[in-house]
Amino acid sequence: MKNKVAVITGGNGTLGHAFVQALAGAGARVFILGRNAEKSARVVEEFAKKNLTIEAIQCDVLDEGAVAGAVEEVLSKAGRVDILVNGAGGNRPGATVGPEGSIFDLGIDDFRQVNDLNLLGTVIPSIAFAKPMVEQGSGCIVNISSMAALLPITRVVGYSAAKAAVDNFTRWLAVELAHKYGEGIRVNAIAPGFFIAEQNRSLLLNEDGSLTKRGETIISQTPVKRFGEAEELMSTLLWLCDDGSKFVNGIVVPVDGGFSAFCGV
Repeated sequence: MKNKVAVITGGNGTLGHAFVQALAGAGARVFILGRNAEKSARVVEEFAKKNLTIEAIQCDVLDEGAVAGAVEEVLSKAGRVDILVNGAGGNRPGATVGPEGSIFDLGIDDFRQVNDLNLLGTVIPSIAFAKPMVEQGSGCIVNISSMAALLPITRVVGYSAAKAAVDNFTRWLAVELAHKYGEGIRVNAIAPGFFIAEQNRSLLLNEDGSLTKRGETIISQTPVKRFGEAEELMSTLLWLCDDGSKFVNGIVVPVDGGFSAFCGV
């Protein structure tokens, strides 16, 4: 990773922290993109204490103009971009169907916003940052999928649909870029299993740290019998970004404690 330039959208989130640590710790120059400037500033300060210099750019990944501006800023400061990690994403309560509700209660506006954030929030940066990659003849894009894409998770209908689309887009873009611009640019994805983050903590854990019923169900379906630690995504990210994986293209890698391998019996 030494001397490589990496851009991480959603780099100020829980999993984003791990992505920053992985790439910056391995020697890459890292830029994080996020809407919340204050939150990003705290991440910069946090990594400065570890003697790692991270640069933050305020950017809404759904704003094409803002993303284009972020590309220009990265190029003006670093001269190139070698890695893009599309970590921005999330869910909204209105795009879920609770145990007491039904599909007829689904909020279409919320569904649309969740699809926009997770799918367009991947597509727009991918297109923008792929341009300089094409010009320099090399680059690596890593999208962040989810177990909800492979096995649709109850309740989270909007998020599941969006992440399934991210999987499809990952494979499509890998083929498109390879066919038209050669083997230098690769596109892959990581599909995390269940990790505790800000957005899902109250769904999986009670205030005393014990499992909720949903948390118990998830653990019962995860052969290693625990949630993942964000740091456990780091080695997979480094592998996908490393020049040693030049023949790895268009795949979605599960990091899920065996969740996707278990049929429940």
